[in-house]
Amino acid sequence: MNKISSVLLWIFLLVVAVFTLFPILLAFFGSLKSNLELTTGATLLPNEWKFSNYAQAWEVANFARFTWNSVFTSFFTTVGTLLIGTMAAYAVARIDFIGKKFYVLLQSGTLFISIGAVVLRPQFDLMVALHLQKSLWGVIILLISAHATVFFMLIGFVRAIPKELDEAAYIDGCNFYSTYYRIVLPLLAPALGVAGLWSFRGAWNEYILPLVFTMTQPELQTLTVGLASLKYGVGDAAQPQLMLAGACLSILPMLVVYVFANKSFMQMTAGSVKG
Repeated sequence: MNKISSVLLWIFLLVVAVFTLFPILLAFFGSLKSNLELTTGATLLPNEWKFSNYAQAWEVANFARFTWNSVFTSFFTTVGTLLIGTMAAYAVARIDFIGKKFYVLLQSGTLFISIGAVVLRPQFDLMVALHLQKSLWGVIILLISAHATVFFMLIGFVRAIPKELDEAAYIDGCNFYSTYYRIVLPLLAPALGVAGLWSFRGAWNEYILPLVFTMTQPELQTLTVGLASLKYGVGDAAQPQLMLAGACLSILPMLVVYVFANKSFMQMTAGSVKG
């Protein structure tokens, strides 16, 4: 019976893997086809492998600049989100203050209530008041403000850290703040890896905010916004093969991040099983 269950499990995982990887393979093979071959959609594999599509996409979309903008935005968004998220989680888990329940309720409300584009205008007006409407820092600040998911992701880990460690740190001369960065932060390392991956992915894939803030400044566009320039080529002719090549290039940094964050996933899984 165990052997049958194992075989069924492997079949299920294989089916899930096929459905997960097939769109990626379809995009990759499409990026190596000519425009005519891609639009006709006759075969899965290219008849003529056009690796030049990647070089053309890199030049047309100014990928070097857009990649730097995306890395800049995603990096500082991740750092800011982790900093604010860990501080908020630590404060809520360790301190009883007035309005604590309301703060947690407010954070949870941002998870279940999505008002989308309705807040774009007030967000932009706020950045105008701060003179950040012509900078990627405006986008970064707004992305950091949406840290509720990371907050709830981390607060459970903070509560799992015994308070006796805090008391021992106080005896050794630490205060509330030094206990946070000397004791709590190191113990949160696996959770920070997962939360950082979540924040980085969200910032990397963000489209609306960078689009709004870079409409008049193309040099500040991120990859998600810059990929739209590949939609049409010379003479306004549709160039889907270049868009697919650009999309495949934009996936590579995220794959690198996933590889480095994989250790954190394994540590979290091992810790949950051990506990």
